[in-house]
Amino acid sequence: MPGLPRGGVPVSYEVACELNLPLDIFIVRKLGVPGQEELTMGAIASGGTVVTNQSIVQELGISPEVIEVIAKRERPEIERREGAYRDGRLPIPVEGRTAILIDDGLATGASMLAAARALRPRARRVIAAVPVASETTCNELSGEVDQIICATTPQPFFAVACSTRRCPSASLCPRREQRCQCARSSRRLRALPRLDVAQHGCAGVCGLALPLQSGSCAAGAHGVLRP
Repeated sequence: MPGLPRGGVPVSYEVACELNLPLDIFIVRKLGVPGQEELTMGAIASGGTVVTNQSIVQELGISPEVIEVIAKRERPEIERREGAYRDGRLPIPVEGRTAILIDDGLATGASMLAAARALRPRARRVIAAVPVASETTCNELSGEVDQIICATTPQPFFAVACSTRRCPSASLCPRREQRCQCARSSRRLRALPRLDVAQHGCAGVCGLALPLQSGSCAAGAHGVLRP
């Protein structure tokens, strides 16, 4: 069960605990438009898979050469984050298995799309699961994965942050013992401390943003949020 850092890690942690599945990470970096970095024109995944938002690329006249330069700049950061999160642990093999890709939400869907395309040649099935998303993005992504689970699709949808309660941001914790517990065994995951959602308003490790509409935090394997 690969979670997409940073926000997808605490969400996937809760799902892995609930379903007793091994937890892993899959690094994806968004590619920002030059001079407007907050505007996403695509994403690059661990392993080098690059996807682009063709409507933005064409509208702004961004050349393939510019995209490659920006993607190349992000590759070292992907490698750095792989090392920081894994701390020497090897990735869990996905060959012939079902990979449940989890993020904390979908806006443009570029990160999830890059991850899905990177894993599809190896995994038996690819499922994308998020607690909140744009309905349009869910529909567009459905053709790229075997199953997509969007627990809530607010109307109108402005951004993931607009549909969540504010909790501490997930981040790369500086101390080893504080790092998100990625690539741990199911036994180790069950042993980690759990927070009461009703009492604390957020759960998991390193913080989590919860959907306002649900009061829950984990996208289940059958298309529902666990209460």
